[in-house]
Amino acid sequence: MPVLEAKSTLTDRYQTTVPDAVRRALKLKRRDKLVYRVLADGTVTVERDSADREGADPVLGAFLDFLARDMERHPGRIRSLDAGLRKRIRSVVAKAKVELEKPLSADDE
Repeated sequence: MPVLEAKSTLTDRYQTTVPDAVRRALKLKRRDKLVYRVLADGTVTVERDSADREGADPVLGAFLDFLARDMERHPGRIRSLDAGLRKRIRSVVAKAKVELEKPLSADDE
């Protein structure tokens, strides 16, 4: 079941407007690039092009692309986390402090 569903219309020139709800969900800004993927079953995915983001980590981008391709090729391998594992993960990271905007120290780089 989709988390979000929105509709748009193609113009005579095959252009469309990305619905506001989708723009917000993908955190799109003007001039961002989109990646469209058509799967074998006809499903189309749309996502913000992570490689287009200034300062994006190319290694992380390559890893995420690998994961996306693997999920497309082997959708039967995708499983949800069971409640026990979710609880264990929460207990491990519960006291972790993350400051995404703070630069890494020399030791962490």
